[in-house]
Amino acid sequence: MAIRSEATKRVAERVVELRIARNLSQEALANRARINRVTLARLEHALHPPRLDTLERLARALGVPIAELVR
Repeated sequence: MAIRSEATKRVAERVVELRIARNLSQEALANRARINRVTLARLEHALHPPRLDTLERLARALGVPIAELVR
């Protein structure tokens, strides 16, 4: 079992929160961000830390600065 850092957990929670607030499915957000839905699901479950380019794509797709994903 992977050890999840607090930062990875916070990012995961924030992505889920923003996705739900925008009434987006995982599939819809993944398509907007041009990432694989499985990658998004793993990120949302804090199974691995997100790459910087993934965070940039998600922030753009959600219409927020990248800092909003890591606060």
